[in-house]
Amino acid sequence: MSIEINAVKRDVKGTGASRRLRRAGTVPGVVYGGGKEAVTLEINAKELFLEFRHEAFHASVLNLNLDGKKESVLLRDFQMHPVRNTIQHIDFQRVSATEKIHVKVPFHFINAEVAPGVKLGGGIVAHILTEADVSCLAKDLPEFIEVDVAKLEIGHSVHLSEIKLPKGVEFVQLAHGDDSAVASIAKTRGGVSAAADASETPEA
Repeated sequence: MSIEINAVKRDVKGTGASRRLRRAGTVPGVVYGGGKEAVTLEINAKELFLEFRHEAFHASVLNLNLDGKKESVLLRDFQMHPVRNTIQHIDFQRVSATEKIHVKVPFHFINAEVAPGVKLGGGIVAHILTEADVSCLAKDLPEFIEVDVAKLEIGHSVHLSEIKLPKGVEFVQLAHGDDSAVASIAKTRGGVSAAADASETPEA
């Protein structure tokens, strides 16, 4: 999924200027890094929010079209209005094709319905982590990482070291010796009660 953001250079700076831009329906921002000077910019608020809603916008290499010149960038920071849920400011970082990047990538959990701990044990999948920081080249960056819980029993967990990653991608935590649990199967109180009730029911 390739996402393109259209922007124009912003000449005016300051808090007052940013307020005027927001009232006019644009979002102030900045793009920096890549050995170049930082450039202040503005983006149509409606167009930006349509893309911002997608999960891939937050964990993908984006195409920034700045005054007709395209650059590969990553979303690095943003500020939201506390009440209106509108984007107040946005930061992008240029990426190099030859340098590794660190990005938080979301987990997608699959096969929960067939996990023995769920299907037979009446448990539920507990998501301990919902994302993780990965290191890779921009071309290898995945939009998400699948976590297969098909074999989990009650009380068991799947750790970072057990997750299959695309070629060229590694978990930053794991590289530093932190093999955190990502998901586990927890026994529900309802499941325990239901089992107890069934055992106490007299035969017909």
